[in-house]
Amino acid sequence: MDKPDYADRAVTEALVNALIHRDYIVRGSEIHIDMYDDRLEIQSPGGMFEGKPIQECSIDTVGSVRRNPVIADLFHRMKFMERRGSGLRKIVSETEKLPGYTEEMAPEFHSTATDFRVVLKKVNYNMDGGDQDTVQVTVHDTAQDDRLEKLVQFCAEPRTREEMMAYLGLAHRGHFLNAYLKPLLESGRIKMTIPEKPKSKNQKYIKA
Repeated sequence: MDKPDYADRAVTEALVNALIHRDYIVRGSEIHIDMYDDRLEIQSPGGMFEGKPIQECSIDTVGSVRRNPVIADLFHRMKFMERRGSGLRKIVSETEKLPGYTEEMAPEFHSTATDFRVVLKKVNYNMDGGDQDTVQVTVHDTAQDDRLEKLVQFCAEPRTREEMMAYLGLAHRGHFLNAYLKPLLESGRIKMTIPEKPKSKNQKYIKA
C-alpha cells in the first residue's frame, strides 16, 4: 500500500487554521496554497493576533486568541476543529504518526506582521527523488506575482537576503533564491547594492 505524503488531519487542521485566523479586513487578500515537490505551504493574511511571531514561540505553550470567534465557533460546531488552541499541536502530532517520519520532516510555522504560514514537508520526498521540476498550485493564478510585487515594494530601501526571507516567512534558502531572488534580479526589478561583488557579506538588494 502506498505511503501517504502528508497526514490528512494535519492538512485539514492547517486549512481550518488559515480560515479561522486569517485577517478578513485586508481587502484583496486571499489564502494561498502552494504545492512543491518537497512540501506544501498554506499562507493566510494576518500574523499572530497577539504576542510574538510564532517561530519565536513553543508550539506546546502558545496561547490561542481567536481573531474571528464567530467563524471559530461555527467550525467547532461542524466538528472541523477540536478544543481551543489545539490546532498547531494537532498538525505536529498527526505528522509524527506518518510512516518514515523523521525530525527533519517536522511541520514549520512562520508569521510576520501581515501573514501566517504553515509548511508541511512531504515525507516521501527523498524516496521519490528530488530532481523534478517544481509544481505550484495556488488558490489564485496571480498569487506568486502578488508576492513578488510585495517583495519589490519591500525593497524600496536596501534589504539583506535574510530580511527578505523573513518578510515572506520563508526558511528554505534554495527555494527563496530560485523562486524569488533570481527572477527579480534577472527581470531587473531589483538590483544589488554591490553588483561588483555578488557574494559580498554586506550585499543588499534594492528596488530598481
